[in-house]
Amino acid sequence: MEYWQLKQRQSLPLDVKIELSNTRIRDWYDFWNGNVYVAFSGGKDSTVLLDLVRKQYPNVPAVFADTGLEYPEIRNFVKTIDNVIWVKPKKNFKQILTEYGYPVVSKKVSRYVQDLQNETEKNKNVCNLRRTGYNRKGIYCPSYKLSKKWLYLVNAPFKISDKCCHYMKKSPLDTYAKQSNSVPFIGMLACESKMREKEYLSHGCNFYNGRIPQSMPISFWLEQDILTYIKEYNIPYSSIYGELQTQDNLLKFTGEQRTGCMFCMFGAHMETEPNRFQRMKISHPSQYKYCIENLNLGSVLDFTNVPY
Repeated sequence: MEYWQLKQRQSLPLDVKIELSNTRIRDWYDFWNGNVYVAFSGGKDSTVLLDLVRKQYPNVPAVFADTGLEYPEIRNFVKTIDNVIWVKPKKNFKQILTEYGYPVVSKKVSRYVQDLQNETEKNKNVCNLRRTGYNRKGIYCPSYKLSKKWLYLVNAPFKISDKCCHYMKKSPLDTYAKQSNSVPFIGMLACESKMREKEYLSHGCNFYNGRIPQSMPISFWLEQDILTYIKEYNIPYSSIYGELQTQDNLLKFTGEQRTGCMFCMFGAHMETEPNRFQRMKISHPSQYKYCIENLNLGSVLDFTNVPY
């Protein structure tokens, strides 16, 4: 798919987007003979996706990865939804941090830093790529090079890794998919990151040929589409978001805007104050104390110059 096609779809009115998404949902459901489920995080995007899917197929199960890192309000909201299957990771967050390292800056930066922190003869070509941008054939690939801005992280007094999301969320959901012989609907939006945009451009909404096939039928929606759908169709959502109000002709929640794992540090360096940790100190003091002190996130945030 071309970039202009994505931008064209993102500019469509919401009612047209709903019809396109419903078509993608039907195509996916029919292709897999109804052996499908919704990967449900309790966040706003997957809440809208679950509503769309169940308006057509009320008996499709939702699957929630119970990582122990969700806001209490998210967990409480998930408990109010019918037919939700809870799955758990094999290791807790503290074990992941100890074994692999802390998630900082972004998945891409953490992955590159992890490579350089664990350099061996076996991965020396990858490490050279991370340092210089040149692959083994001498071709310059700048997107695979660790930015000079983050080179100092290689010498951090703690391990850094992007593995937490894989082991805490992706792995238990993949296990469920294999054991149930079913495939997921996923509530991802291409506008959320360059990585997700690239993924959408590669295979569109329905990806039939992956290791685990997946459908992302609302991936061409924008955040305002999600919020407008919630308002117009009066969709219940987690209280962590607060109230949905109009500000400067745009819909916006008065509470948390995003509800991933509470202790994740991806993107924290880009937030204006009060950032997620400063807000957590006030709204969830016990969780704040645990992550800053028990999980040693305070030292990591200090090292990366993120206030908390």
